[in-house]
Formats: sequence, C-alpha cells, structure tokens
Amino acid sequence: MITGKGRTFVLAVTLLSAAALLVGGLWALTAPESFARFAHFPPHEHFEHDLGAFQLGAAVTLMLALVWSDALATALAGFAVLNTLHAVNHFTDLELGGSGWQPWGLALLSVGVVVALSVRIRQLGLVLGEVTGATVPALAPFVRQKTILLTTFRRDGTPVGTPVSIAVDGDHAYIRSFEKAFKTRRALANPEVEFTPSDSRGRPTGHRWHGRLDQVAGEEYRRAARLLARKYPLLHGVLVPLLHRAMRSRTGRTVHFRLTPASPAAAPAASR
Repeated sequence: MITGKGRTFVLAVTLLSAAALLVGGLWALTAPESFARFAHFPPHEHFEHDLGAFQLGAAVTLMLALVWSDALATALAGFAVLNTLHAVNHFTDLELGGSGWQPWGLALLSVGVVVALSVRIRQLGLVLGEVTGATVPALAPFVRQKTILLTTFRRDGTPVGTPVSIAVDGDHAYIRSFEKAFKTRRALANPEVEFTPSDSRGRPTGHRWHGRLDQVAGEEYRRAARLLARKYPLLHGVLVPLLHRAMRSRTGRTVHFRLTPASPAAAPAASR
C-alpha cells in the first residue's frame, strides 16, 4: 500500500502507466496490423501478439503492486498472466512460424508458475495485503490470519460464534461490523468475548482466547478502517464499504471494535 508524502502522485503515475499498458496490450493482441501502423514498425503479427502479452503482464503487475504487499507473489502473478498469453500466442500463431514444442514448453512453465503462486499465497496465510505486527504473544498467530471465529454472548450466557476479519495492531486488533448486527448488540451489552483462528466458514483451526471488545470512534475508528483495508484490499478496501453504504438504511452505520486479548499470563488458561 502507498503511504506518506507523494502518495497521490505515485498512485496516479502507476495507474496511468498500467492503463497505457493495458490499452496498448489489448490493441496489439486484437488488432496487430493497426498497432504496427500506429507504432510505425513493419507489421509482424506474432511479434505484435507477443508485445501485447508482455504489456498486459506488466499492467497486471503494476495494478497488483498497489494492493499486494508481497513482491514475490506480485511478480509471480504478473508473470503468470504474461507467460500464459505468450503460450496462447504460440499455439494460435503456429502457422506463422516457430517450433511445435515452444507453446507446450511455455504452457508447462505457466503451470509451474501458477503452482508456485498458489504455494506462496498459502505461505502468506491467504493474506496478500499489508499487515502490522503483534507486540503480545496472544495476537502473534493472528497477524496473517484471514478469518477468526468471534464468540459473543447473549444475555443468558449462550455463546454465538461469527466468522469475521481481523487486523492486528500491536497489543490489540480491530474487527468491523455494522450497528444493527446481532453481534454488535451482544458486544455492546457484554464486551467479554472469545476468539480463535478459523477457516472462512468459521470452523476453528487453533487455540481459543478470551478478550474484550470496545467500540472505537474518531481517529481510532479511521485507523481501524485503514488497517482492515490494507490487509484486505479488495474485501475491506472496496466490497464491504460499498455493501455497508448500500445497505445503510437497513443495517445502520459501519462500526469498528478494538479487540484486546487477555494478558499473556492468563491466556493459556483460556485456551481449549
């Protein structure tokens, strides 16, 4: 993610460069003769096709670099697009020249790159955005944790688990909800909660910890939003805010909670 002085300039140049490469790449792929005339080079259909593939790969890399924090995953993803299009070009342009083994070699390379990208994404805990480290042991496992099962309690003590996203910030973390959500009401009535790593469906995958939820406002509210957007660029940077805004009349405003774990000395006793 881009932060600090000059952020707008860097973002604008990156987006403009990506857009120019995207347009040029699609043009070279779909209308190679027209592109060659525009560039004032002798036309060669296959070379224009390959130029388009390389430009689209560079465009994807630039766009992903704006939202992905891992350089290797970004490079692998951009190269996967580039090389796959390159392989397609060699398959479709066989009558123009080349060798029969070339498209198959390129296709095999693309498979290898996609597998490597998949492994790298799993190494990152399926989190490709920017994360902040933990300063307490209880939150260390949650820095790159994609989803947690948050358990809040009804007035009669009945536990209710909900899968939510989490963004760690030193000795605490943040979660997002909306005003009229049942978990919001339960947390406001009883801030004592339990939380555990989970898969996207809320099935626990690790130890359970006790903690406390406190609703935040002002600058801390905005910081919570930034941290969630950086960790989940598409989900909490775009999709969730749009959904909350579209459904505000029914769900109420977006709310953020600070999740503070139990002290390190008490945490092991809280695990199950």
